[in-house]
Amino acid sequence: MGADSSVVPEAAGRRFAEGSFSSGLSVADFAACLEMGLEPVALVQGFCAMQWSSYATTATLSRTLSPFAGSSGYVENYQCPHGMISAEHRMWGQNYQQPWIEEAWLRGFSSAYDRMLDEAVELGAHGVVGVIDTVGQLSDAGVIEFHLRGTAVRVRDVAAPGSIWTTYLAGQRLAKIFEAGYAPVSIVASVASVRVWAYCITEYLMHSAGSLAWNTNTGPVEIDQIVSARTASLNLVREHARTQLHGDALHGVQLAVNEREFAEGDLEIQSLLRANRIRRVTGAAPVAPALRTVRLS
Repeated sequence: MGADSSVVPEAAGRRFAEGSFSSGLSVADFAACLEMGLEPVALVQGFCAMQWSSYATTATLSRTLSPFAGSSGYVENYQCPHGMISAEHRMWGQNYQQPWIEEAWLRGFSSAYDRMLDEAVELGAHGVVGVIDTVGQLSDAGVIEFHLRGTAVRVRDVAAPGSIWTTYLAGQRLAKIFEAGYAPVSIVASVASVRVWAYCITEYLMHSAGSLAWNTNTGPVEIDQIVSARTASLNLVREHARTQLHGDALHGVQLAVNEREFAEGDLEIQSLLRANRIRRVTGAAPVAPALRTVRLS
């Protein structure tokens, strides 16, 4: 339906005639983009829903390794030092990487990311700024939803490039990257999953408040198996991120570590890394120093 000039203000009627746009940016970030010569085009989105449990079960049976996990992945064994044999006593334990979980996560994230880029390409955009990604349960049946969204932008008076750059940054934070002589290339997201099967010492320390009949130490006790699993998870997620850089730099890293216990002595430690892949394109151009307004001496 066309705009009625007798009802709609003249400025609004002119906007409708020229076409409208959408944006996921705040007012401040929107203004900063305009100052940098970036014209917001539209809010673009990408989705992917994956049946997590069935994928993980199939991959677990085949033990198919993700390409970035190496030939064997991370495995660490623990042996009971007591020599006890019983149905209740955990004589051995193990930490091991779950590359099939990492592969499923990367597949879902990449699918949603590619669909967001497809929308940006159709609009003739140069990049996508202010990207937000969310990953969550869609139902109780093990369905995981990946949702990425951001604001597609165009550089004024420049033809659309062959590939689109993306970044979690927007506004002043993005301006500082350009000012430092860098340009955004893409967002980087990776996950690492380590499963922990606790052996006797770990089980007792985690579920018996550290009170062991054979332990004469009444002070704090470090749980080595958990420490090793968390360290391995962090090292793995950083290594996964490095494989996506191809010589570029990583900026604005956000790292989250989650633990989920399935049963006593059986838990998963998952690390999720998000960051911006940036590339040096020119020398730094620092902002001129601010004028002094108050004399302190």
